[in-house]
Amino acid sequence: MIFTAICFFALAAILGMVLLFFVLKGRNTSKVLAITHGLLAAAGLFMLVLYAFHNKPGAKESLTLFIVAATGGVIVFIRDVSNRSIPKWLAVLHGLIALTGFIYLMVIAF
Repeated sequence: MIFTAICFFALAAILGMVLLFFVLKGRNTSKVLAITHGLLAAAGLFMLVLYAFHNKPGAKESLTLFIVAATGGVIVFIRDVSNRSIPKWLAVLHGLIALTGFIYLMVIAF
């Protein structure tokens, strides 16, 4: 189950890097790409929730980081679909928090 979560998060991270590139360049982001990124991350989060509450206690710290990152992601997405500018610092912070959670999850898994 943890490896499925890792796969979902890895795919979401790849799409997230593309989206971050668009935000940093000041370009419009693809809504389909943003929705796919969010759905993959949500699926990974769901799998991690299931894993965290049935297995090692270390996964809860990673889960907390991903929940914080997801909150930032929702804010970024809402700003995007309402055609407001996305603060670059918020997009970078969202990615860094998610990356930290991903690294922590990899340490737990391996």
